Amino acid sequence: MGRGDKKTAKGKRFKGSFGVSRSKDAIKAKLKRTASKKPVAAATAEAPVKAKKAAKKKAE
Repeated sequence: MGRGDKKTAKGKRFKGSFGVSRSKDAIKAKLKRTASKKPVAAATAEAPVKAKKAAKKKAE
């Protein structure tokens, strides 16, 4: 069971085929879910740091 086995997802990736183990619909749905999620925590964490740096520059 490995790259040469077309019954596994790894084998299908190697061969470049799709099927039960690696269906296009499941892959597209997963990509759509991850793309729709926005990294909210990262954006809000950086905002206070930038404000502090700007305040320091103004003070100098």
